[in-house]
Amino acid sequence: QVQLVESGGGLVQAGDSLRLSCLLSGGTFSIYRMGWFRQAPGKEREIVAAISRNGANTYYVDSVKGRFTISRDNAKNTVTLQMNSLKPEDTAVYYCAAEVGTYYTISSYTTKKDSYNYWGQGTQVTVSS
Repeated sequence: QVQLVESGGGLVQAGDSLRLSCLLSGGTFSIYRMGWFRQAPGKEREIVAAISRNGANTYYVDSVKGRFTISRDNAKNTVTLQMNSLKPEDTAVYYCAAEVGTYYTISSYTTKKDSYNYWGQGTQVTVSS
């Protein structure tokens, strides 16, 4: 059974950095397209970043472009979200998600929340002003 476990959240000040990690177990990591989502209180869960199976292509929501970087290490079954220049509006619970890919999706990512098959439990990121 596939499980995703996030780590690295916390309380930081505006302008600080955090690095979130997500470890996948129970499956072959390289077959999954991966994404990071976040959900703030009273808001819908939104895509933050996504990465293709081979790591060649990435997506970022406009609000984090130039500040966040998604990467993956298929040998370590891990996807990482490096978050720099954090802002109070980045405060949310961050979720890691995995979508079973196919041969045809090796170089593409998906931003559709409903496409993802597995979700982590979430990690809280709080940015104070």
